[in-house]
Order: sequence, then C-alpha cells, then structure tokens
Amino acid sequence: MNEGHRAVGQVKEITSLSNPIVKDIKALALKKFRDQQNAFLAEGLKLVIDALDLGWTIRTLIFAKSGRGNAAVEKVAARTVAAGGLVLEVSEKVLAAITRRDNPQMVVGVFTQRYLPLKDIRPSGEEVWVALDRVRDPGNLGTVIRTADAVGASGVILVGETTDPFSIETVRATMGSIFAVPVAKTSVESFLAWRKGFAGLVAGTHLKGAVDYRSVDYAGKPVLLMMGNEQQGLPDNLADACDRLVRIPQAGRADSLNLAVATGVMLFEIRRTALKLGAEGVE
Repeated sequence: MNEGHRAVGQVKEITSLSNPIVKDIKALALKKFRDQQNAFLAEGLKLVIDALDLGWTIRTLIFAKSGRGNAAVEKVAARTVAAGGLVLEVSEKVLAAITRRDNPQMVVGVFTQRYLPLKDIRPSGEEVWVALDRVRDPGNLGTVIRTADAVGASGVILVGETTDPFSIETVRATMGSIFAVPVAKTSVESFLAWRKGFAGLVAGTHLKGAVDYRSVDYAGKPVLLMMGNEQQGLPDNLADACDRLVRIPQAGRADSLNLAVATGVMLFEIRRTALKLGAEGVE
C-alpha cells in the first residue's frame, strides 16, 4: 500500500517483515531516513501517552497483537486514529524487527521531529539552558535531556555536529523527557552570535577553570550552562564566550567525569535554591 495515499485514521494488521510500511518504519533506525521523513520512534505505552498529552504529532502507532483488548492500548489507538494517524497491529516478530530488540515494548509510536528555533529562545527570570558542544554519545545526550527535565531546566541547545537527539538510543535514554524538554540545534557561529544577546550568566566547565563550581551565585538571573565535548572539553572560542569558567573538584585517580554526570552535578547546583522536596517525593 502506498503510504502517501492511505486514508487517515486506518487500523491495519501486518505480519510480514517485507510490508513496505514496516520497511519505512524500520528505516527510521538510520539518521538519513529520520531526516528525510522528519520522523522518529518512541517505545513504550507511557512514552506514547506522554507525547500525545504534550501535543506531539503521532503518525503511526504500532502495537503487538498481545495488546488487543488492553484498555490503555485501545484508548491510545483511538487517539491516534482521531489525530489522523495510522494504527498497525503487528506480530511480535515485526515489533522486534522495528525496535531491534528481542523483547520489545508492546507499543511503539512514530512521531514528527520537533526543534525549537534558536532565535525563539529569549531566556528570562531564573531560566536555565544547557548548551552542549558536539556531544557524541547518544546515551550522554539522552541522560542530559532527562536530567534537564528533572531539574526544571528550560531546554537544551546542541552546538555543532552532535549526535541525533531523535535516534532510538537517545530517545530511550531520555525516558520520555525528549517530549518535555525543548531542543534547539545550531552552528557554532550562529550560537556565538545568539550568545551576545544573552542577558544572564554564561558558565562553562573547563579544566582551566579557576573557580569551584559551588562558589558561584547562580540565583536571580537566567543561566546558560556550556558543556564541552566528551573527548576535548570546551574549545577556546566557546570557553572565551563564558562569563565564568568553573571546575568540579575531584579526589581519586579519575581525572575527569562522564559528560552526563558532570552536567547533572552542575545543573543540580545551579538549580539548588529552586528545588525543594515536596509532595511528589523523589524517584
């Protein structure tokens, strides 16, 4: 069936791996096809529900035969149909092929990608933004997005050639936070031009940082946290754009922290006065 001419709101049963719709969805494992289709995969019923609740556009819902009769799955299928999406009931074999997992989640959604234009980011109040320079590891990027969500940061800016925030590995690592945290991507030149208009504190971690990260006052103003690449740290042009270069003190033989861990340490310090244990408790 030609995907371009399908009727909206269809429910279709598929058991063959050679089905052209399945082939298109499987192709989303590759960045080239994600970019061509402007789409990505998210696995799990909770993630799909969260995405729909947050207003993301669902194109296709894929669920395992075992999900038939499950009230939550059927409700999400009805929401997909109402949104004009395609609903596929597939065999376990097809679902495993799509997710490249032997024990896949019962539900997978295909969503339209969404980036926030850099020009639309105008931080105010005590907003916190994270800028990541050429982040390479999807697990690191996903964990940073999840941590940004946890501390109430406003979004993540990807600078230069970075790993894809919509790869299946990154989306998995975000645990659903990809749908809650705005992501922008930009060149170094555009980022540095935008930074000139940033009215707040720009802090970066750097091995040459002379200041303990805990000694800086982050409260009462917007903060942009700049974090360098896993191998090289912040390059000179980005380090020079920081108001403060800070270091996280360490003891022991390790001479550096994992990027996602270092970003987490910084974010929790920057947001320290804003975070209180309330009725929600902790995970």
